[in-house]
Amino acid sequence: MEVHQARAFLTVAEELHFGRAASRLKMAQPPLSRLIKQLERSLGTELFERSTRHVALSSAGRALLEPARRLVEASEEAEQAVRNALTGETGRVRVGFAGASINRKVGELARQVRAARPGLMLELYSSQFSHLGLERVLDGSLDLVIGRWDFLPAEVDSAVIALEEVMVVLPASHPLASQSAVDMKDLSDEPWITLPGGVGAALQNRLNSLAMAAGFVPRVVQTAPDSWTQVVLVGAQMGCGISLDSVRDNVSSDGVAFSSITSEDRPLEVRMIWRHADDNPALRAVIEIAEAMFPDPRTEESPSTQP
Repeated sequence: MEVHQARAFLTVAEELHFGRAASRLKMAQPPLSRLIKQLERSLGTELFERSTRHVALSSAGRALLEPARRLVEASEEAEQAVRNALTGETGRVRVGFAGASINRKVGELARQVRAARPGLMLELYSSQFSHLGLERVLDGSLDLVIGRWDFLPAEVDSAVIALEEVMVVLPASHPLASQSAVDMKDLSDEPWITLPGGVGAALQNRLNSLAMAAGFVPRVVQTAPDSWTQVVLVGAQMGCGISLDSVRDNVSSDGVAFSSITSEDRPLEVRMIWRHADDNPALRAVIEIAEAMFPDPRTEESPSTQP
């Protein structure tokens, strides 16, 4: 029994009148009668007892009611599942992010997606630093990554969701630790603890450009796997590092001090990136939710320009 036959059978069973059933199905009566006859031939039995004035279900017809309903319901569920997938109501989106400095925004996004699209699943992957996150977006193993890049290839689309202040993190015992702002020239002889570099790694690139402007090449003594480890190493007086105000606000910073940089007034952009050619409706739904939650801060009016 095919789905269209099951629908026709159920409609006739409800109306017990071929004319009214045909009207409901928006078809002529003769084709409906032929459709029921075809179904009866395929099943080898009559489903209706017919007379010139009366139509009633046969015992076989009564037995077919529930299986026919299940068949129609299963077909409707399948159609709805496809519609939901096409509109982004359901599906899976794999989201990567660097770590603690991004945790809050990722948590906010996950909660909003769950509230707005409960049928959509977010899979979260931490420790996806700039170079690794970009590689995984390009090879398709991640759908969306939140991080910081100075360069992105043409295959990738992006949106800025936050601006962060670049800061220096010093051991609490450092002579400059009590200053709210320091000059990079005063740190030219310091050992530096960096984060993983790679193509487009914004924080590592910023350290190099700041050091070059101050007239020195940073002496890197260790590369920390993440911001939390970098802060721990700085607190252990192993060196100093370039960090962010979001790290200061989200990572335990006992034994260290965060200071602004006198020569640095360019914020670092936090972006979400995805493949330009990715047509996954679930991904588009997540991007729309994220852009509504985190509008591009570069376009916001400053207080002085507001009426």
